[in-house]
Amino acid sequence: MIESFDSESVSFMAKILSSSGQSQETYLPPALHCIPPKTNQQQSIKEVQMVLFPILQDLLSKTKISPRDIDILIVNCSGFCPSPSLSSIIINKYSMRADIKSYNLSGMGCSAGAISIDLAFNLLKVQKNAYALILSTEILSTGWYSGHEKSKLLLNCLFRMGSAAILLTNKNEAKKSSKYKLFCTVRAQRASDDKSYHSAIREEDSNGRLGVTLRRDLLQVAGETLRPNITILGSRILPFPEMLRYIVSIIQNRYIDKSGQVYVPNFKRVIQHFCLPTSGRPVIKEIAKGLKLGDREVEAALMTLHRFGNQSSSSIWYELAYMEAKEKVKKGHKVWQFGMGTGPKCASVVWECLRPIIGESKKGPWADCIDRYPILAVDLGI
Repeated sequence: MIESFDSESVSFMAKILSSSGQSQETYLPPALHCIPPKTNQQQSIKEVQMVLFPILQDLLSKTKISPRDIDILIVNCSGFCPSPSLSSIIINKYSMRADIKSYNLSGMGCSAGAISIDLAFNLLKVQKNAYALILSTEILSTGWYSGHEKSKLLLNCLFRMGSAAILLTNKNEAKKSSKYKLFCTVRAQRASDDKSYHSAIREEDSNGRLGVTLRRDLLQVAGETLRPNITILGSRILPFPEMLRYIVSIIQNRYIDKSGQVYVPNFKRVIQHFCLPTSGRPVIKEIAKGLKLGDREVEAALMTLHRFGNQSSSSIWYELAYMEAKEKVKKGHKVWQFGMGTGPKCASVVWECLRPIIGESKKGPWADCIDRYPILAVDLGI
């Protein structure tokens, strides 16, 4: 046992892990397998090389493009922001062009993957005939906590390794080979609200009710962060009757019957697949409840959490890979990915599938285990 943890800290982390919805197959970097863990910058750089180099090489092989064809590079990693930047490390490794436009996003948490798509989308509006590469990850080696504060111990338990590489383009010839077309993006945040910065964790009381407090506070923050995002998204994609019913219910709740419930628009009328934040089983269930989603809609999120854990910004891509491996995404279907991150902020991305997607069960992150999923709810402890 690591000497820096007392019995109370170990007991707390054990409870969090047992109720997290994560299996024993999730990944931690080699640096955190050491006793004591190695958390220096050198180890973090090694982790960057381990998670980003292979996925970029795989993407280049699949798309048959050269690193020098990339016009825009966006790398997002919330907690590790070295100098030179992660984008510079990638440019150096792959000898990319001197005039490439590179961006490094940090401190945006689990929402950064969707925010990167929004950034690339806006950049491609002004740069024609271009390729934009997005690398999305979280580096864990630098964030290990060895003290006794429960709010910080929580981070040791919830996050796991993961990364994703996404290629976007506005080239006309790419229409035939592309999987998806970007339908719309939405970003909203509550950073100007001081209440959003209140700690989501309070010390355990005499009756040991920390878990209840943690869940209630986190879910409240999640709900308040998600609400403005889905309101804006709904106004863009929902049919008029759905939006009218929603607006009328708001007016009634505000001026007529304040105890009445606000109508939740039925997003399933236009969205066939949902990639929810994998911030934990309670958060997934609460979001599903708020959006009136069933077991089918939350399957990808729960299975991704179980197999790979909470991989922060890259989790939404593992969820999409799950749907593809199960051959659930059909031509014309729309996929809604959204992430909630520090700030707090929420970003949504909606894709439209351009062609049948088959054969993905034999490759990608789910290739060695897709036949075992979905796992029954009773086995997940739900």
